[in-house]
Amino acid sequence: MNLSRREQLTGRVFLVALVLITLLPFVSMLSAALQPRGTVPTGLSWPSDPQWGNFVDAFTVANMGALLRSSLLIVLGVVPVSVVIATMAGFGLGHLRVPGGGIAFGLLLLGLTLPFEAIVTPIYYQMRDLGLLNTRWAIVLPLIGLYMPFAVFWMRAHFANVPTELSDAARVDGSTTWQLFWRVQVPLARPAIASLTILLFLWTWNQFLLAIVLVDDATKRTMAGALGAFQGQWGTDLVLLCAGSLLILTPTLIVFLIFQRQFIKALLQGSLKG
Repeated sequence: MNLSRREQLTGRVFLVALVLITLLPFVSMLSAALQPRGTVPTGLSWPSDPQWGNFVDAFTVANMGALLRSSLLIVLGVVPVSVVIATMAGFGLGHLRVPGGGIAFGLLLLGLTLPFEAIVTPIYYQMRDLGLLNTRWAIVLPLIGLYMPFAVFWMRAHFANVPTELSDAARVDGSTTWQLFWRVQVPLARPAIASLTILLFLWTWNQFLLAIVLVDDATKRTMAGALGAFQGQWGTDLVLLCAGSLLILTPTLIVFLIFQRQFIKALLQGSLKG
């Protein structure tokens, strides 16, 4: 597609404006986090003497080391299990066309319409009856179930677009269903699996509602959930609060920057398939 010079200029101006709008809140938080302790940041102004030690103070008083460990344990409990189940279910619904798959897929689509806020109360009582309140399992188990509708929908969309000729050729060579799945389909699904893993990691790491409702101990929550306790304790210290918020945000930003190519590749792969 050939674009005129005016169209190219308009597109670049639009992208620059979008980047500035996106980065402005983070720059504002950074400038506030570098102000001297005890001051009230006003507007967007870079301090003459940046207090980088505020990040060290926020890391210490918020017990970020324990929060980081707790978040990693929760992520390791949610993401691998969700990806494995969703990949196998997506293969069955999208490629094998198992009997009753249409009904199961319809129920999963219905699950996509349920917001977390609408079912957090039943989840609370269920976790209480199971004796799992104030444990990391109270976050891990509900999240696995809540992520399933989207995760299966994501993987089914990939497997439904894989040419059936590949499976037919593998069957002719004597492959079993498991061999077809593991040796043929999974390697082809790596971009979709990688992008789903990134999404589930980001959503789990940033999970706030379930963490504050189901877990009282801040050191057993996700880092985002622990921000509620941190805000309650240090809410009057805006400088420290901004520094802590940026520390909580940093891991998700790093993960996305590292794996953004795989994520974009999966999105483009889906858009190019019929």
